[in-house]
Amino acid sequence: MINMNFMKFNISNKEFYSRHNKELEKYLIGEKSLHLLNIKSKRKIKKNNSKIIYLDLESDYLSVLNEIKEKYSTIVITDIVELTQDLYLVFKKIDEKLLPNGKLVISSLNTKWGMFIKFLEFLNIKDKNQKYSYIHVKKIQNITNSLGLEFIKSNTRQFIPFKIFGIGNLLNSFLEIIFSNFNFGIKTYFVFRKKLKKKSQLSRCILIPAKNEEGNLMPLFERIPNKEITQFIFSIGKSKDKTLEKANEIKNLNPSLKIKVFEQSKTGKANAVWESFEYVNADLVAILDADISVEPETMDDFFEILENNNSDFVNGTRLVYEMERDAMRYINKKGNILFQFIVSFIIGKKLTDSLCGTKVFKKEFMEKVIWWQEKYKLKDPFGDFDLIFTASITGEKIAEYPVHYKSRIYGSTQIKRFRDGFKLIIYLLRSFLIFNSSKY
Repeated sequence: MINMNFMKFNISNKEFYSRHNKELEKYLIGEKSLHLLNIKSKRKIKKNNSKIIYLDLESDYLSVLNEIKEKYSTIVITDIVELTQDLYLVFKKIDEKLLPNGKLVISSLNTKWGMFIKFLEFLNIKDKNQKYSYIHVKKIQNITNSLGLEFIKSNTRQFIPFKIFGIGNLLNSFLEIIFSNFNFGIKTYFVFRKKLKKKSQLSRCILIPAKNEEGNLMPLFERIPNKEITQFIFSIGKSKDKTLEKANEIKNLNPSLKIKVFEQSKTGKANAVWESFEYVNADLVAILDADISVEPETMDDFFEILENNNSDFVNGTRLVYEMERDAMRYINKKGNILFQFIVSFIIGKKLTDSLCGTKVFKKEFMEKVIWWQEKYKLKDPFGDFDLIFTASITGEKIAEYPVHYKSRIYGSTQIKRFRDGFKLIIYLLRSFLIFNSSKY
């Protein structure tokens, strides 16, 4: 009889866990996070900015969970779901350690690969593990739903979990891209959000980027329901009219309100928003274009969606109701429909509009946007895609609010539809690779 142990040929799993570490990074930006890890995977997981606690699943690991006193905005668990014998109790203990609206990220082996992995173990190509339970996402969702954990998204990664002199990396990226929407990868990632029924009382900030909008600023400001607004920030681009002077006039006429006016150092609406971030001093942040194409009175509704804990990020959509005549050029409207289809395909969530300027999010989300920009070095001329893609890739719950899109009364559009359109095509191509490849 042939001794199979003598013929054992192990392939290192170092690359597999290296890619896994990259995948987890997006959920740990600027968060008070905890990573719960099987102690047998201790040497495989790179330390990050989260607190790491190792669980020995062959001993009293529940007592270790009981000893955790702090609460976290994000908890990640790796190599635990497949091996624990009491999923409900584990999830219950973790839920107790989550802050309101906190996120639970579960990494698990894809059920589709169960038989193949056992076959590799039989051939002694892969080390035999403890008895695994390959648990389908629907079964996990049924358990988390009973605890009030709301499912946000899932995705899979990795087909060829080895380098193989670089050929494995190349082939793995190719397969991930080709099968991006079929959830065939070896490793599955689930993101859940702790639902909070109680309404939160949060401070509000409105960012108003403006260039050549002198005639719009005062009517816009007067229509904003400002009783609940903590802060206004006017980011003024270099204008041919007196937009800056008008913004300062609004500030001087309303000394009881906290209003910041500054002239942006660079150009473009996106830059106007990014430069505003350093002045934000409120829990919730809204971006409102100065052209009054979106009714300012709706800002209360945008904010309430977040305050009612129904979402982490609210995207305005102009493509639900009929628009006013001349509100948007025909070619722009067709382009927006095309872009929303592409964006929905990339992020795996149906959106009806991607370039509406009105968006509302939490203050801590700004750090995640900065992470996206610094890590991937993409050039978004409007800023809308930076915001949407950051929200999606970091596991934020995205909601949409339909707006009535109005035609301009003063001034003309600042959009360079052809020049900026080509920039966005490049941006979207690269984003597709980021969302669907372990390489990134």
